[in-house]
Amino acid sequence: MGQWITIGTARGPVQAWQSPPDGKSRGAAPKGGVVVVQEIFGVNAHIRSVADGFAAAGYLAIAPAFFDLVEQGVELDYGPAEFQRGRELVTEVGLDGALAVVEAAAKLAASAGKVATVGYCWGGTVVLRAAQELGLPGVSYYGARNVAFLDRPLKAPVVFHFGERDASIPPEAVQAHRDKLPPTLAQVFTYPAGHAFNRNVDPRHHDAGSAALAQQRTLEFLRKNIG
Repeated sequence: MGQWITIGTARGPVQAWQSPPDGKSRGAAPKGGVVVVQEIFGVNAHIRSVADGFAAAGYLAIAPAFFDLVEQGVELDYGPAEFQRGRELVTEVGLDGALAVVEAAAKLAASAGKVATVGYCWGGTVVLRAAQELGLPGVSYYGARNVAFLDRPLKAPVVFHFGERDASIPPEAVQAHRDKLPPTLAQVFTYPAGHAFNRNVDPRHHDAGSAALAQQRTLEFLRKNIG
């Protein structure tokens, strides 16, 4: 069962949802640590459940509340007004602020072993930047802001998941990942789905088959890179 904790970062303290790895209470060693990077809607019930899912797979999962750098306790729904507020908040946090939070969360998660990141939407781009700047392996789900950073070198491997019907990420943007990133460090997968296909609380976007396959590949990546 997860719980809220406080993490000190270079930009100030933030809350984080921490889920202990399944089996720890029975003495089983954790497989590693996973920093879960939110969408633009905060660490809401969906993101907490995502973190709990990685814990169930044997990882120490930590989902920092990035918006705490700007406004504490933000959990948004998926309507137009909330979408706009989320966009405003990620702009205020900025990618440098986000990396400071990831770095602090990764240091905490390192108590469980090697650490990787998994991020969704805005979080997908944060994952890419963390691989480039912090050397953390990661899984990037439908990061619509990735293209601006593809010319920067990767310091760690990254898997990218994209929906083929994602209006915010056209096919040429997906192809740019294949063209600009080294195949030894970057794998790009596409699915017959739209944006946010992993968000199982939102029937407008969720695609169960695509989400299941992407999760399978994500867990394979984690096993290969952190344990």
